[in-house]
Amino acid sequence: MKKVLTAIAVVAALSLAGSVARAQDAAAGEKTFKAKCAACHGADAAGKEAMKSPSIKGKTADAINKAIASSPKHASLKSLTPDQIKEVAAYLATLK
Repeated sequence: MKKVLTAIAVVAALSLAGSVARAQDAAAGEKTFKAKCAACHGADAAGKEAMKSPSIKGKTADAINKAIASSPKHASLKSLTPDQIKEVAAYLATLK
């Protein structure tokens, strides 16, 4: 019984650590998003019709990488690190 409780405690601790890390990623991603993306895609990432910028809510890191690589409009974003892109994706995942 003691082993089972220990295992449950370890799983709970790891889950909590993962949640904290995701929250930190999303917070960092929000800063990057506001600095680099919000002007065109809107503060809520819903896109801006007047600029013909699509909604990017919920986009994955892979989708963001593809958009940056394939669009001349995103040339200034090529300096983003893979970690920054993952953080932006973590932030976008929090938007409803």
